[in-house]
Amino acid sequence: MTEQKVTPCLWFDFNAEEAVAHYLAIFSKSRIVSKTHYGEAGPGPAGAVMTILFEIDGQQVLALNGGPQFKFTPALSLIVNCDDQAEIDRLWDKLSEGGAPGQCGWLTDKFGVSWQIAPRALPSLLTSQDAKAADRLMRAVLTMKKLDIAQMQQAFAPN
Repeated sequence: MTEQKVTPCLWFDFNAEEAVAHYLAIFSKSRIVSKTHYGEAGPGPAGAVMTILFEIDGQQVLALNGGPQFKFTPALSLIVNCDDQAEIDRLWDKLSEGGAPGQCGWLTDKFGVSWQIAPRALPSLLTSQDAKAADRLMRAVLTMKKLDIAQMQQAFAPN
């Protein structure tokens, strides 16, 4: 297995352990890879968890207990490519719990992290050679919060 070259780092306000535990409970193929702790030099309390490197379906993410200086925004989101509507429904329900639904499959979880929960086929459909079908699909997606594959297929299909 090749080493991942780019790893997202999520800056938490000293609740990274809670967030990682939440994500590990949602994604079945997930695990903690490693943890680091603050030393005497700080800036966090000596012995407290500084970082948690964790993995979701082979994608590594670093959670940092950095403090209140920075907040998450939807300008950066994590995309989950789902295989079917059941997976979309399950992940949407679990990740949006305590958070807020957005438009077009986007949501913000209870920690403020933005996610896009979408069917794996969406990018290829939106770049289809059939520009009219792709346009109908995009118009349908823009009306949705949680994405509905059946409605998307209906919009994409020839009239």
